Amino acid sequence: MLLVLYARGEEQLVARLAHNQKVAGSNPAPATRKKIKLSMREIVIESPEEKKLRAEVDARTDADGMRMSRFLNMPDLSRTEGSPIAEIVTRILASPYFKDLDVIQTPEIVPASVSFDLFDFPADHPARSRSDTYYVNDENILRTHTTVMWYYYLQDEEIKARIAANKPVGAFSFGKVYRRDEIDRNHMNVFHQIDGWYLAPKAVKTIGVKELEESLGAIATAVFGPDVHYRLNEDTFPYTHPSREMEVRIKDKWVEVVGCGVVKGSVLEKLGVDFSNYTGWAFGFGLERLAIVSMNLPDIRLLWSKDPRVTRQLQLGNEYKEVSKFPPITRDISFVVNSDFVPNDYFDLIRDLGGDLVEEVTLLDKYENKEKFGEGKMSYTYRIIYRSNERTLTIEEINPIQEKIIEETKNKFRAEVR
Repeated sequence: MLLVLYARGEEQLVARLAHNQKVAGSNPAPATRKKIKLSMREIVIESPEEKKLRAEVDARTDADGMRMSRFLNMPDLSRTEGSPIAEIVTRILASPYFKDLDVIQTPEIVPASVSFDLFDFPADHPARSRSDTYYVNDENILRTHTTVMWYYYLQDEEIKARIAANKPVGAFSFGKVYRRDEIDRNHMNVFHQIDGWYLAPKAVKTIGVKELEESLGAIATAVFGPDVHYRLNEDTFPYTHPSREMEVRIKDKWVEVVGCGVVKGSVLEKLGVDFSNYTGWAFGFGLERLAIVSMNLPDIRLLWSKDPRVTRQLQLGNEYKEVSKFPPITRDISFVVNSDFVPNDYFDLIRDLGGDLVEEVTLLDKYENKEKFGEGKMSYTYRIIYRSNERTLTIEEINPIQEKIIEETKNKFRAEVR
């Protein structure tokens, strides 16, 4: 299949360098971009099981079900024309270094066993817990990483034939992922990742640290241009060894942007690949982080904005200017709950009720006092900051939301609000 991408010939290279100069602080004239077709095979996984589960989620009326339905129906910014998230993907896929890789689009509801067991996540890894991951049911989750594409990619008949013929294989996967998380200006529980991997039989190439460094360098150059400054550090991931993480120097700061490693033999074995014959590299990273640092965005919510004053500024390398700093409305809430209280569950409740009007939730105080509260009880105090990026909020608008949060804190968490 043909995938429509932005390509860069001589004129486009000038445009890329212009973007990089803007990142460095200069202000060249904006460049136009041409659309051309770049030949890459695209594999779209059709999952009847996912369709069934999505229909079940959409039909649910409980808070978890409605929350997951809302997340699944949010737009995929990595495939939204004009989004800086999509532009980062475009730049990487257009790199000559990755010209032989396919593109695969995988389900967003996946078996937990595929997400965790196949990738050597330890049994006690926090990602497996319901406080970190959205479980559709006991066996299936909203995908927490796009690395799950390894499993689906190797199920493709053409890929099986390539491996049987002792040929290299490799692919990109990108899109939305979902994790329970804190609430602040740099985090959302729906965000975007891109993963890439490449496997080669040892008769063709043995993948090692040199190949890791080459692939990371190709990513840095693709996104930030040939003058980018980056450095590599040792790191640890469940499914690769050795592993590296890359930092890029942006505006005099080192920013961690991508992790990469040699795929572990134990993981290849679980995926049905002969690890005595095949070796490979793999990388993965979140796309929002790059967009935020490239444009100096003060709030991750801006990437989802439909305000034209915001959207016309969302171009990589463009220094974002506040359209207006609308005032916050701050409310505190203190309560006593059982000690098994899970903060990420509470953040989900606040997101459900406050939506994108909630800018940040900060823990002000946490302590236990057996004499005052009783055995197995804990006191929490949170500060909720409400602020819109597009208008001034009113007390009359926020007070009912805060009252609903107080009421649901009592009902859902059996809390004593103080």
